[in-house]
Amino acid sequence: MLGVLLLAGALLVPGTPPGEVLADDHFAPVGATVPKAVTHDVHGVPPGSHVWLAERAGERDTWLTLRVHGLRPDHTYGIHVHTEPCGRQPKDSGPHYQDQVDPRQPSVDPAYANPRNEVWLDLTTDRHGAGEATAHQRWRFRPGQARSVVLHQHGTSTERGHAGTAGDRLACVSVPLR
Repeated sequence: MLGVLLLAGALLVPGTPPGEVLADDHFAPVGATVPKAVTHDVHGVPPGSHVWLAERAGERDTWLTLRVHGLRPDHTYGIHVHTEPCGRQPKDSGPHYQDQVDPRQPSVDPAYANPRNEVWLDLTTDRHGAGEATAHQRWRFRPGQARSVVLHQHGTSTERGHAGTAGDRLACVSVPLR
């Protein structure tokens, strides 16, 4: 019962669209198994730092809200939805999920690599290493094709030839986005 009350309370936080909490985890490095929230860079995303993710899906829209704490203070992270679940290696999470898929991968064409066609949850942490971002997409995920959220080294570029890039993959959260 307490878990239900905590979940209901988390969904009613002001400024957060109601939805289903998909992740409420602490990052850990890869060990004998791959955790749901894995850090690949313990300096960029320290073990024990926390991630919370909720998704709300409407008939034709999707909202994602991401909250983190315990990360590097005053740092900008590029954060995107990827196509595969997290794995032992950073690249295991596959490319960015795109509503309209760029035929050339990896995609750096701003016609495809942009916050309307991909999910960008870039945020800058405060002096305590906490931050929050919300994305609203005017489309729904294709079933089974959006399977993780990846935290990157720096904010996302919008320049031609670099659009959608945000540096190394520091951490990943496996989530079944719908």
